[in-house]
Amino acid sequence: MNAIEKNKTELEQALYYCRGAFYTAAFFSLFINVLMITPAIYMLQVYDRVLSSGSESTLLVITLLLLFLFLAMGFLEWMRSLILVRVSTKLETLLNSRLFNISFKQALYSGGQNSQGQPLEDLTALRQFLTGNGLFAFFDLPWMPIYIAILFMFHSAIGWLAIATAFILIVVAICNEKSTSKWLKRANVLATQNKAALSQNLMNAEVVESMGMLGNLKVKWKNQVNKVLFLQAKASTNAGFWVALSKVFRMTAQSLVLGLGAYLAIQQEVTPGVMIAGSILLGRALAPIDLLIGTWKGFVSARGQYSRLNDLLKKVPQDKEPMKLPDPLGAVSVEGILVVPPGGKVPVVKNVSFAIEKGQLIGVIGPSG
Repeated sequence: MNAIEKNKTELEQALYYCRGAFYTAAFFSLFINVLMITPAIYMLQVYDRVLSSGSESTLLVITLLLLFLFLAMGFLEWMRSLILVRVSTKLETLLNSRLFNISFKQALYSGGQNSQGQPLEDLTALRQFLTGNGLFAFFDLPWMPIYIAILFMFHSAIGWLAIATAFILIVVAICNEKSTSKWLKRANVLATQNKAALSQNLMNAEVVESMGMLGNLKVKWKNQVNKVLFLQAKASTNAGFWVALSKVFRMTAQSLVLGLGAYLAIQQEVTPGVMIAGSILLGRALAPIDLLIGTWKGFVSARGQYSRLNDLLKKVPQDKEPMKLPDPLGAVSVEGILVVPPGGKVPVVKNVSFAIEKGQLIGVIGPSG
C-alpha cells in the first residue's frame, strides 16, 4: 500500500480500487453519446436526401443502419449498467465486514442503545445509488458542450439558444440544490435518531409494557415521525417545483428550436432537416441536466451516506491482528474481577477472586440491587 492509499479511509480505498471500472464505464459512455447523435443525423438524411430524391433504396439503407446503431447503443448501455452493478457488489464485499464490526461495537459500547445497524444501511443505500440513473447523468454531462458545438455547426442562432437554455437549467439545478439539501439533511438526521430511539424502546418492550409507558412513547414517536414527514414533504415539494420548471424550460426550448429552424429554413439559411435535427439534438444536450435535477434528492442522500461512512471509518480504527494464544487447558483463575451490566455504571460484582478446574461450574447467586 503506497502513501496515498494509507491516508485514505477504507471507503475511499474501495472506490479507488474500483476506479478502473469507472473508467471503463466512462469509456462506454463515450460511444453511447456518439451514437445518441444518430437520430439527428437520420432526420437530416431523410429530409435533405430521401425526400428530395425520392429514393426508397436510400431510405431503406439508412433505416437499417439506424436500427443497427440503436442495437449497438442498447448493448453498450447494458454493458455500462452491468459494470456499475459489479462495482456496487464489489464495494459491498470490501466494506460489509468492516462496517458489521463497527455496528457491533456501537451496540456493545452503548449498552445496546445504538444497535440499529445504520452503517450497513448507509452502505446498501450508497450501493443502490451507484446502480441508478442518477450516476449516468455524471457520465453524460461532459458531452453537453459537444452537442452544443454541433448545434453551432447547424447555425449560430440555434447554438446560442442552446447555451441560453443550458444556463437557465443550470441555475434551476443550483436553486434545486439550495432549496432541498438543507431539508433533506435535517430529515435524515432526525429519521436516524427516531429509528435509534424506536429500536431501544423495542428492546425494552417488557419494561415499557409493565410500567405503562407505551402510550407516552407512542405519542413521542409520532411527533418525531411527523417532523420527519414535514421535512421530507418540504424537500419533495421544493424539488417537484424545480423539476416541473426545468421540464417547462426544456420543452419550450425544443419547440423554439423548431420555430427558429423553420424561420431559418424560410430564409434559406438552413435546410429543413436542420429544423428537426436541431430539436432532437438540443433535447439530448439538455437531458443530463434534466436528469440531475430529477434525481438530485437521491444524490443528496447518497452524499450524506458517503460522508457519514467516511467519518465513521475515520473515528473507529480497524481491529489489530489478535495475539495468538496457546490452546486453553480448561482451568480458570481470576482475581479481583469487576462486572458492570451493559448500559450501567454501578458494578454488580466486584473484587471477586476464584479458581476452578476443567469441568467445574461456578455461579453468583443472591438478591439483585
